[in-house]
Amino acid sequence: MAHSPKITIIGAGGFVFPFRLVGDLLSFPALRDATLCLMDLDGDRLARVATATRDLVAHHGLPTTVEETTDRRAALRDADFVIITFQVGGVASYRHDVEIPRRYGVDQPVGDTVGPGGVFRFLRSVTAYQDIARDALELCPDAQFINYANPMAMATAYLNALGLRTVGLCHSVQGTTRMLARTLGVPYDEVSYRCAGINHQAWILEFRRGAEDLYPRLRAVMGERHQRGRAAADLLSDDGDHSEAAAAASTYEGGNEQVRTTLMQHFGYFETESSHHASEYVPYFRKDPQTVLEYVPERWDYYEICAAHDEQGDVDDQLARLKAELAPSVEYGAQIVNAMVTGVPTVVYGNVPNHGRVITNLPADACVEVACLVDANGVQPTSFGDLPPQLAALNRTNVNVQTLAVRAALTGDAEHVHHAVAMDPLTAAHCTLEQIRAMTDELFAAHAALLPEALRPAVAQPVA
Repeated sequence: MAHSPKITIIGAGGFVFPFRLVGDLLSFPALRDATLCLMDLDGDRLARVATATRDLVAHHGLPTTVEETTDRRAALRDADFVIITFQVGGVASYRHDVEIPRRYGVDQPVGDTVGPGGVFRFLRSVTAYQDIARDALELCPDAQFINYANPMAMATAYLNALGLRTVGLCHSVQGTTRMLARTLGVPYDEVSYRCAGINHQAWILEFRRGAEDLYPRLRAVMGERHQRGRAAADLLSDDGDHSEAAAAASTYEGGNEQVRTTLMQHFGYFETESSHHASEYVPYFRKDPQTVLEYVPERWDYYEICAAHDEQGDVDDQLARLKAELAPSVEYGAQIVNAMVTGVPTVVYGNVPNHGRVITNLPADACVEVACLVDANGVQPTSFGDLPPQLAALNRTNVNVQTLAVRAALTGDAEHVHHAVAMDPLTAAHCTLEQIRAMTDELFAAHAALLPEALRPAVAQPVA
């Protein structure tokens, strides 16, 4: 790239992630003379992140230009990279995503990927995506879009369908492979792996240390440690690790892994999203409160975490760490920007359209997560071939929901929203079709003001 890049972050006022992403970008010397354009509709939240960014740039004496704006068109004009990090509706809308389904017996500890929560989180963002695409195709038609917003598969598929060259990024592949290496006591830099599937339900198909296949030991260790009905406190005592980090892990990745271990035992391979999350995507683990406790002994409720978040404290803590050491995190976004700017290749796991069948036994309109080569030519997905058939079958149950929701957004056909929610495995395990329709109608009413006009109910009764 002959000029200093303009890197735009839309949703830059969000808590935790956008500023961490700024730190990642500035960790690469080739990106330090970039223009960082921070855009958010909320000027106060944006100012907090922009102030911290300028403080970080000044502290390290960098030549970076920092812009802040609430004007989407100004942010997109001549951008080389556009990073999407926003959630339309915030915590107030998120509450409806989880509380309305729970009244029907559909308990989503996160609710941002598939299911009723994932479908409506996506639909709330459709109008914003349409506005961004319209402006971007005029103002920065060649920009590389990087999407971090959930539901990853739906959002990324839709942005590509609108004509934006978009890769979706998550940290579940990096997080899971690091957790498995720690579990086996193997240095992460000595591990190699192969992974493919869909976001939050990709599969670690190979896990090796040099010539050694680590899967036999992985199956034995996880099977012994993560037995159904075992409390997380028992796992900590097994590890002999009573640190704060271990305690935190006990309520998310690495502590409660009965769900993912059970899936591995029955389907052969380990999944890339935490057991809390993974339990939402299949019909097996959340049938009733007792079953939930047997597989997920400590609840991790993302809505409650978001509702209680201290945004300013997060920014201050991150700023202090980045002033002490300007080093990248495990996120892929800055790696992509650096590889495209410098031409130095890297490999990331990205979410991309399955056009041409990147994964040959998943549908062509799916959004899949595979290894991608990145260099000056952009993000280039590798051709994976067939998944093991049982894994493709599990993925297709989630792809059904995702592609129907995207079809609803593209066509304005509200019936496809009902179809998408009805195809969700967890919802179908708890509700009749009549109950699913009633629940979906409640969600339509609750979110009416934020839905694209074609999908707004004729008579909206907002939920308090």
